[in-house]
Formats: sequence, C-alpha cells, structure tokens
Amino acid sequence: MVQPGLVEELSTRLRSADAYNLPMADILNISTYRFVAIDDPQALQHQLKTRALDLDLKGTILISPEGINLFLAGLGSHVQAFMKALREDPRFADLPTKDSWSDHIPFRKMLVKVKAEIIRMNEPAIRPQQGRAPAITPQVAKQWLDRGVDDQGRPVVILDTRNDFEVGHGGFHNAINWHLSKFSEFPQAVREHASELADKTVITYCTGGIRCEKAALFMRDLGLDHVYQIDGGILKYFEEVGTAHYEGQCFVFDEREALGVDLSPHPITC
Repeated sequence: MVQPGLVEELSTRLRSADAYNLPMADILNISTYRFVAIDDPQALQHQLKTRALDLDLKGTILISPEGINLFLAGLGSHVQAFMKALREDPRFADLPTKDSWSDHIPFRKMLVKVKAEIIRMNEPAIRPQQGRAPAITPQVAKQWLDRGVDDQGRPVVILDTRNDFEVGHGGFHNAINWHLSKFSEFPQAVREHASELADKTVITYCTGGIRCEKAALFMRDLGLDHVYQIDGGILKYFEEVGTAHYEGQCFVFDEREALGVDLSPHPITC
C-alpha cells in the first residue's frame, strides 16, 4: 500500500521540477546537529536506529554526551516523519535541517554510533552544549567580506576549519588554510597563529557549522575576542547568499562527494 501523503508529495516534487525544468528527484538528504547535554546516549541510540530502519533510511547518526550530529537520506515523507518524531523530544524541538534532493540515496547503510564527541577536538574544557558560539548570518558574513571590515571597522579575515582535502574542492577567496589533516589538529594550529589574528575579526567556517562552532569557542577561550562562526556553514551560505566570495564546490561525506551552490551534486573539479 502506498503510504499516506507520498503520492501528494511526489506530485508536488514533479510539479516543482517541471516548473523549473529540473530533473525529478524524490530522495531527501538532510544534515543537522545540535550541541545539547545528552545523559542517555545508548538509549537514544537504540531508539533512533530502530526508527530509522523502520523508515528505510540510510546515513549516519552520531550521539555523544555533548550532542547529536546526523546525515540522513530516504524518501522525503520518511525523512520528514523521522524528524517530526525526533522534534517531539524537547532537546531537539526546534532542530533545523539543511535539505537537498537527489535521485538516489548516497549512503550504503544506516549507522548509529555513540562517541565521546560528535566532532573530535580533544579539548575537554570546550563544552558547546553549555552555550553556543557567537554566530553571524550568511548575509552579514557577505557584507563584512564585501567591505573587508566588520561593523566596527576592524579588519576581517576568514578561516577555514576543514581538513585540507576538503578545502581542495572549494572555499572562500583568500581564506586562511592551516592544512589540517584532521580537526583535532586545530587547537595547536590556533596556538601557533594566535598572534597573527589578535587585532582582527575572524570568521570561521566549515561545511555545516559543527566544526566552526567548536573552533570559535576554542579561539575565544584562548583570548581572541572577535571570532564568529557562519551560522549553518557553507551549505547555509549557499542557500541564502549563493557564490559571493566562494569558489568551487563544497565537499560532503557521502557518495555525492561535492555539492554546488544549488545544493545538487556537481562533478569534482580539483
């Protein structure tokens, strides 16, 4: 039996695709994260894995005492049903997602793991679940990059917190790249370069926001007072601003490999 709402959803997608001369794509891909205290990670792991398998979803969900990080794909109505149930948990009530559509599921299996950190930094003093890092919207980031200074006239630089191979697929013009091979190298890189950033406003960025949020907190903890993350990372910037100050694609950790400014899979150019 066709699930309620699925025909209507696919019809809507078809009409939308036809209106914009786009190919039909009925697989919804979402990514999201939330730094929030989770005292029952194993119980949540079992609950979410059961629900995801029941809905025939694939992807990865990471759970830790500091929060949740997930990448899921499946039929649109199934992904939306998963998120509706997840948001019934007060810890995730207003959890936003970054959405894109494809004609196939870019994951091979459904993994739900409990980890010490949802993004490993190896800095126990940095506890983002106790308070968000300062953030600016993609629009404000563009304005500052347009002018080269922030609203107080302080020089602005932009810092890529991703791994070096990700940067090779694309990034912001003139972004600082410390050629990291893994994010846990970031704290030492900051310590080595902190003096170069002391009199500047620093915009940190990453794919979806999770790394640059921890990065901004660490830098402020180190005494760099004017550090802000781009809220939602590159993917949100693409969605709200487009290509301004950005060149190339955005690497993603699934079979699509890289997304263009329209959040659709693009050929690798590097």
